[in-house]
Amino acid sequence: MNKYKEKMEKMVSDCIECGLCTRNCLFLDKYNINLREFSTREDIAYHCFLCGECKRVCPKNIDGRQIALEMRKKLVEDNSGKIPEKGYSMLVMEKKDYIFKNYGKAKGDTVLFPGCNFPSFYPEATDKIEKLLESYGIGVVYDCCGKPISELGMKTESDKIIENINYNLDRIGIRRIVTMCPNCYYFLKDRINAEVISIYSLLSELGIGKNIDMENKSLFIPCPDRDNREIIDSFSCFINDTNKIKIIKSQCCGLGGCAGGKESDISKKFADEAIKNSEEEMLVYCASCAGNFSRNGHNNVKHILNEILEIEENPEKSMKSIFNRMKKKL
Repeated sequence: MNKYKEKMEKMVSDCIECGLCTRNCLFLDKYNINLREFSTREDIAYHCFLCGECKRVCPKNIDGRQIALEMRKKLVEDNSGKIPEKGYSMLVMEKKDYIFKNYGKAKGDTVLFPGCNFPSFYPEATDKIEKLLESYGIGVVYDCCGKPISELGMKTESDKIIENINYNLDRIGIRRIVTMCPNCYYFLKDRINAEVISIYSLLSELGIGKNIDMENKSLFIPCPDRDNREIIDSFSCFINDTNKIKIIKSQCCGLGGCAGGKESDISKKFADEAIKNSEEEMLVYCASCAGNFSRNGHNNVKHILNEILEIEENPEKSMKSIFNRMKKKL
């Protein structure tokens, strides 16, 4: 037995075939499989949303995300380092060596790291936050954290991205980065040399921002923050009464794991479920989630960062999002 098969069998060796994963995941339910069966289905490795709901309900703590990622890595390795699936060429072209990166505005030992998606969906807010922090001597760097490439199974390219981020940060003496995206926060915090904090921790440190009343509002928790909730903890100081936080029930926003293009019907169901279960005003703290909910028909999606800083801007709905990222190269 080769090492890959041994690893996959070990991942699911404790499976008791209880069916909880299937009943709690639209993707597994569609194919009528459990996690043990999924571990043999390389043909649908790129159809998993990597949301982690299967692990949260599994009595044996089996993680479908890791199963999907291992399958994806193997598929890429078997295909000479290239993704064997169609539909990802534009994403790879942009992200594998982020074509809009810009380290020219870095200064001091702390920098803002907006990532890709906040500048895409909230260009005006990005500019205002950049200028606000500049007044405190904090610069900004524009780069992709590498998570999209990692999730596609391109380990070699993902490792290069982290190596390059570390090189650039070390070169200009950056000791701390401030993330605006929960994906960037979790992906980078154990991979780069600099300390990684959330924008909310910095705002609290600087004494900036207003408190938010949660009356008639509900909060969507993005997939990366559902296990540890470190980002929620970092902005809880800005909530008037945390007991009033109403959490929106939905498996995923619909964009997780780069799977939306493979499973458009499931992706739409995720978004529709979240919108249905939200209050009149939906608060989010992932720009990608905000953009997807807005594009799927919710007319009152607010990013909690903008609310704290009293910035009025709706998430970008059109294809201008790529041009918003492009402007940060200048």
